[in-house]
Amino acid sequence: MTITLAEEIMLLSLDDESGSAKQRQAAGWAVAGGILLELVLAERVSVVGKYLELVDTMPTGEHLLDNRTALIETWMRGRSKRRVTEWLTKDQPKAVRAALESLCERGVVVEEKRRALGLFPMRRYPEADGTVEGELRERLRAVVLDGADPDMRTAGLIALIHSAKLHALAFPDSPREQVARRMAEVAAGQWATESIRAAIRDMQAAVAAVTVVTVLAAGT
Repeated sequence: MTITLAEEIMLLSLDDESGSAKQRQAAGWAVAGGILLELVLAERVSVVGKYLELVDTMPTGEHLLDNRTALIETWMRGRSKRRVTEWLTKDQPKAVRAALESLCERGVVVEEKRRALGLFPMRRYPEADGTVEGELRERLRAVVLDGADPDMRTAGLIALIHSAKLHALAFPDSPREQVARRMAEVAAGQWATESIRAAIRDMQAAVAAVTVVTVLAAGT
């Protein structure tokens, strides 16, 4: 099963049994960044430096992406470009929900509704099909721990994980310094065309910027 970058990041953040999200805020930024990077790879938007530009509204056939294309078109309001960080800030809360709904539709996770203390509604997303996450983690392990060359999508995924400092979600049992060093190497590598590498670098910078703001705010 092929799932999007955003769904892959969301899947890594979910506890397999309880279905609760770990590092939810940081993962949310990476999820929003994953959707945007998918749109870059699909040539629906461009990311150059700090700015986002809508270049094509033709449907991709992937609901998660096409919905975001329509939202970006409305958000642009006739402007030729806007800051990437502005879009990530706007979309982050909704992107998480959209990625979870997509994983549910694919049958990868199931939604469970309950009430905390009998009062507050809560949703959890325990895993229904472990093969998808298993294949994802094996792909990441081959590149990050075993030194295999990544394909373009895997390199982009690793760059987003690295920028949002989600190393422990991808490799909970590996030394963080080793993992971070290899992820930085992959993010800077020659795994795609220069235009895609530049877009990945710019997306990485944007996700890192908003993640840092979140971490600082949480500490105050």
